[in-house]
Amino acid sequence: MSNDEPKKPGLFGRLFGAGTSAPAPAPPEAPAAPEPIEAPAPRSWWHRLKQGLARSSSSIGQGISDVFTKRKLDAAMLDDLEDILIQADLGVATATRIRDAVGKGRYDKQIEPEEVKTILAQEVEKVLTPIARPLVIEAAQKPFVILVVGVNGSGKTTTIGKLASQLVADGKSVMLAAGDTFRAAAVAQLKIWGERIGAPVIARDEGADAAGLAFDAVTQAKAQGADVLLMDTAGRLQNRTELMAELEKIVRVMKKVDAQAPHAVLLVLDATVGQNALSQVEIFGKVAGVTGLVMTKLDGTARGGILVAIAEKFALPVHYIGVGEGREDLEPFEARDFAYAIAGLDRQDTE
Repeated sequence: MSNDEPKKPGLFGRLFGAGTSAPAPAPPEAPAAPEPIEAPAPRSWWHRLKQGLARSSSSIGQGISDVFTKRKLDAAMLDDLEDILIQADLGVATATRIRDAVGKGRYDKQIEPEEVKTILAQEVEKVLTPIARPLVIEAAQKPFVILVVGVNGSGKTTTIGKLASQLVADGKSVMLAAGDTFRAAAVAQLKIWGERIGAPVIARDEGADAAGLAFDAVTQAKAQGADVLLMDTAGRLQNRTELMAELEKIVRVMKKVDAQAPHAVLLVLDATVGQNALSQVEIFGKVAGVTGLVMTKLDGTARGGILVAIAEKFALPVHYIGVGEGREDLEPFEARDFAYAIAGLDRQDTE
C-alpha cells in the first residue's frame, strides 16, 4: 500500500464518524417574501359622505320603496310619504313640499321609487343651496376670532382641531384657546391638536374663569399677529340659564379687546339629537349671536334630515359637516352632495 493512499478509518471511526468529514448542513431556505399589500385607495369625500348618511338614506329609501309599490298614485300614498319624511326629521314644511312635488301631474299613474327619490333630492337641494356657504376668514380682521359653542358632547373640541388643521394647511397662523376650563380632558385634547399642527394653545388651570381666558387669548393673538384665534367653550345645555349667561359674558369680554370680536360664532350640532337641535339653534343664536353651523356625527344617526329642517326654519349658513372621527371627515358643506346622498342616489344621477 502506498503511503500516499488515504488511511481507511477503523471500526470505531466507521461507527462514530471519526476520520470522515460530515456533510455540511443545507442552509435553511429563506422565507418567501410576502406578497406586497396594496394600500387601499383613499375614499373620496363623496363616498365618505354617502356612507356616513347611509343610515338616514336607508331609512327614507326603505319607506319610499314600501309605499310606492306597483300601484297607481293616490292620496293615501302621498300621506304615507309625508309621514316618512317627517319621521326622518326633514321638517313639516319640506315634507309637504316634497309630497306636493311628487303628486303634481301624477295622480292615477304608476311612479317608481327611484323617481320619488330624485324628486326628494331636488327639493332638498333647493332648501339647502341658499345656506351652503363657506366660512370666510376676513384678512382685514386680524386675528379673525372664531368662538365655538354647543352642548356637551356635540364635538366642539374635535371640530376645532380639524378646522385648525385645515387653516394651517392653507397657510394661516392659528392660535387655540382652551375655553372649556371645566374639563381637563378638553384642555389636554386641544393641546395635542396644537402640538400636532404647530399652533400655540392658551390654557389655564382647571376651573379658571373662561371669560378671563377669552380676554387673554384675544390680547395675545393680537400681540403675536395670529391670523385666526379659535376658542373652545364648555358644553352647556341650552336650558341652563346660568351657563348661557357665562357664554354671554365671554362674548362681552372679547369685545373689550376687539369691538368686532368674535367675528364668527360657530354652533356645533350633534345630528343624533334630532329635533332637539332646533331649540339649540334658537337659544344659542339669541345668547351668542351664532353666525354659522357645523353639524357632526351624521354617520351615527338615521336622523340626518334634521339639517334640512334647521335650514328651512333658521336660514343660517351651514359651513361644515362631519361624518367620522378622521381629520379628513370634516368638509365644507355642499347642498347637492348632501341632498343626493340622503336620498340614496349616486352622484352620477346628479349630472
